[in-house]
Amino acid sequence: MLVLAFTGAGISKQSGISTFMERPDVREKLFRDYANAHPQEYNKVIKELKDSMKDALPNDAHYALKEYRVPIITMNIDGLHEKAGSEVLALHGTLPNDDELDKAYLLYNKPVLYGDPAPNYEKAYRIVARLQPGDVFLVIGCSYHTAIACALRDLARSRGAKVIEINDDAAHKVRKVLEEIYQPREHGYDD
Repeated sequence: MLVLAFTGAGISKQSGISTFMERPDVREKLFRDYANAHPQEYNKVIKELKDSMKDALPNDAHYALKEYRVPIITMNIDGLHEKAGSEVLALHGTLPNDDELDKAYLLYNKPVLYGDPAPNYEKAYRIVARLQPGDVFLVIGCSYHTAIACALRDLARSRGAKVIEINDDAAHKVRKVLEEIYQPREHGYDD
């Protein structure tokens, strides 16, 4: 059995990071057209975004995924999975390094902006397409507001994987769900 995690902003909420849905002032500026038309303002937004995340620490959901060695596909750019020690496929890239902040408007995949190609989407589809009946697609903190989030759920279901969703209190629920998945059945048989 393979367990594959797909994470969104909700997993990091309890680490003090607001979701983009809660920050329309930021979300509306994460477009390639905006970055091109307003490079200095865009650079400022990215610096502020990076500053708001720099002191955030992984919560128990991030650590549980690492401890159980669950492969992760994430829509997040906050780096908390990496801080917890996991390797991830970051669908929306990363934030620029400090020495790149003055030219952030020129960068691609740091982060992926609306209107930019998303090079890791194809990789995500290939990974999810490997799921089989009996595997688990663990969706943590993902809304239905992005096409990729909906498409990957649908693909996992079409492959016969069990889709388990955790949409709130990830810091407490993820470890419990993983313990249930990996515990031997008390009665010696599967459900």
